[in-house]
Amino acid sequence: MRLSDQDIELWIKDKKLIIEPVPDKSLIHGVTVDVRLGNEFYTFCNNFNESIDLSKSRDEISKVLKRMVHQKEVISNTNVFLLKPNMFVLAITVEKITIPNNLVGWLDGRSSLARLGLMIHATSHRIDPGWEGNIVLEFFNSSNITLSLRPGMLIAALSFEILSSVAIRPYNVRKGAKYCKQEKVIISRIDQDLI
Repeated sequence: MRLSDQDIELWIKDKKLIIEPVPDKSLIHGVTVDVRLGNEFYTFCNNFNESIDLSKSRDEISKVLKRMVHQKEVISNTNVFLLKPNMFVLAITVEKITIPNNLVGWLDGRSSLARLGLMIHATSHRIDPGWEGNIVLEFFNSSNITLSLRPGMLIAALSFEILSSVAIRPYNVRKGAKYCKQEKVIISRIDQDLI
């Protein structure tokens, strides 16, 4: 069962669901809370000619990732980030989220931005019970026009679903949890040993 707008407000007020900064009521609609774009972007080198064989060992993948050139870019709130056609970039939300162990969050893009070709997550739109941090966005521009992204703009919406029972292995106690308490853009940690 998804939380309604009035339930989202109650969960936030009771500090069962933590969103910092606390969203204004104008950002809570029906079953969602709007989140805003932060000012940190992570780009990947266009002249990287190697491939990453995802069926290889974590050590082999790690070696390729370390050779991959990437660049972190932090822009001021008055500037824009230009997302060119067919460009993939990692970014981050302004909001920090703490999900309790009896809730799962879902991140969805805004329809008006999707209709311009902006995808805000590649596949990872689930936010696990027990997860905490700023959400990393996986932008892809599928259009043939450059899109200007401005820090602080409304970029996505979160919805929340109550679990049938409390998770006994939430994200924050999972051994090797790779992205717990992230406060900045973190690139893929596929090379981390999770055992």
